[in-house]
Amino acid sequence: MVYRMIFNQTAYFGRGAIKEIPEVARKHGFRKAFVVTDPVLADPKVGTAQKVFDVLDAAGLPYEVFTNVKPNPPVECIQDGVLRFKASGADFLIGLGGGSPQDTCKGIGIVTANPEFGDVLSLEGVADTKNPSVPIFGVPTTAGTASETTINYVITDTPNKRKFVAVDPHDIPIVAFVDPDLTDGMPRGLKVATGLDALTHAIEGYITPGAWSLSDALSLQSIRMTAANLAKSAEGDVPAGEQMAYSSYITGMAYSNVGLGLVHGMAHPLGGRLGAAHGVANGILLAPVMDYNKDYTGEKYRDIADAFGVKDAYAMPLEEARDAAVQAVHQLTVDLKNPTKISEVGATEADLAPLAHDAFNDVCTPGNPRKATEEDILTIYKSLM
Repeated sequence: MVYRMIFNQTAYFGRGAIKEIPEVARKHGFRKAFVVTDPVLADPKVGTAQKVFDVLDAAGLPYEVFTNVKPNPPVECIQDGVLRFKASGADFLIGLGGGSPQDTCKGIGIVTANPEFGDVLSLEGVADTKNPSVPIFGVPTTAGTASETTINYVITDTPNKRKFVAVDPHDIPIVAFVDPDLTDGMPRGLKVATGLDALTHAIEGYITPGAWSLSDALSLQSIRMTAANLAKSAEGDVPAGEQMAYSSYITGMAYSNVGLGLVHGMAHPLGGRLGAAHGVANGILLAPVMDYNKDYTGEKYRDIADAFGVKDAYAMPLEEARDAAVQAVHQLTVDLKNPTKISEVGATEADLAPLAHDAFNDVCTPGNPRKATEEDILTIYKSLM
C-alpha cells in the first residue's frame, strides 16, 4: 500500500503570525494581494480583517479586497471573484476567514489558473486540473474547517440545492498563518459549530479505511485536544481557544489526505437543501453515525473513549468501550447545546428521501468504514427527526 500526504509548503503558528505575511510575500516575489473575505469580517466594527489589513498597510503591500462571499459558497461568487481577480492586477490570493471565504478563494485560484473549468461545476469530485492554483496564503479566522491546509473545498450548486466537494492537490495554500488572535473573537455559536466540525474531521479521519500511522497520529492528537478544549473555548477560555486553532489545523493535515465519511456525506445535503450550518449539521450527525459504524472500527473507539477521559477505556470489553466513545461525543454535543435533531435545522418528512439520495452520492460517503446503503442513510435521518 502506498500513502500520499500533501501539506502546505510552510505554515506559521502563534499569536502575531499574520505579521509574517508581508515578508513571506516579499520572499516569493509577490507584489499585490487579492484578499478574499466575507462582509462581516471586513466590517471595521468587527475588526477581524482589519488586523490583516493593518499589517499589509504598515508594510506598504498593495491589496484589493473581495467580499462577495456567502455561506456555503455558490458557483456565482467564485465566477465573480475570477473576473475581479483578473482585473485587479494582483499576483497572489489571501483567503481570510472560515470555510466559506477560503473555499471561495480556492475556487478563484483554481479557475483562474485552469479557465477550462470556468463553469465551476466541473470541479466536482477529484478535479482533473493541470495547473496549480494562483498562489494562496490561507489565514483562518475560525477553528474548524482547516481549509488553510486541505486539498478540498466545498461549493454550492444553488439552482439544484446541492453542495459538492472538489478534491484537488492543486488548490492547497502554499503558506498558512494560524494566528489565534483572529479566532478569539468568534461568537460562542460559531466556536461550537466550527469546533464540532474539527472533531468530526478528526474522528472520521481516524476511522476511515484510508487512515494509516501518520494520519492516525494527527487525528488522535486532534481528538484529544478538542475533547479537552472545545467546551472551555466555547465559554471564552482564551488558552483553550488557542489550542482549538491548532487542533483544527492538525486534523486538517490528516483528513485532507485520507478522507472523511458518512457524517460529512449526510451533512452536505443538510447544508445544500436546507441551508444548515455545516458544523451544526456535523454535530447532529456525529454520535449517531459513530453508533452506526461502531462494529466496523476495530479497537479505535477505545482510543476515542480514552481521549474523552473514559476511565479504563483499554480494560473494559470492546463493545462497552465503543458505546462509551459514542456516549462521550453525544454528551459533549448536548453540553454545547448544539441541536441533536435534523428537524431543528428545518428538515421535514418530505425532505428525507432527497436528503438520503444526495448523501448516498456524496463524495465523502465512500470513505465510511461501514458501507452504507441509501436505505441505511434514510433510516438514520428518520431516527433524527
